[in-house]
Amino acid sequence: MRAFREAVEAGDLDAVEALLAEDVVFTSPVVFKPYPGKAITASILRGVTRVFEDFRYERELDGADGRDHALVFRARVGERELTGCDFIHLDEDGLIDELTVMVRPLSGAQALAAAMGAQFDQILKDAEARSAPAS
Repeated sequence: MRAFREAVEAGDLDAVEALLAEDVVFTSPVVFKPYPGKAITASILRGVTRVFEDFRYERELDGADGRDHALVFRARVGERELTGCDFIHLDEDGLIDELTVMVRPLSGAQALAAAMGAQFDQILKDAEARSAPAS
């Protein structure tokens, strides 16, 4: 998905968030339970940008129906290099309703889990602020 890739590469997290459906489901590479909702997904993605270093997409794959996409990436978390893939599904309106991330190797996934765990209080606060009604 070109718009998502370009927004991520530009560091434009507001544009990334605008591409998410309200009922998006984020599936983490290091947590069993999926995270439903735009606010938590956007907050997790913001947290990931604080954790990943030297992030770059290397390949983009598109499904025949135009609604399934895969973006292969490389990044570093501390001393660990990792390879991963963002699997994206679009709803009827062209918004992301499923985002599943997978990473390898295990040592990279473990480094990611530890780094994101350290971010999670901030992620939850950010998600709460995003889901609060505007005053």
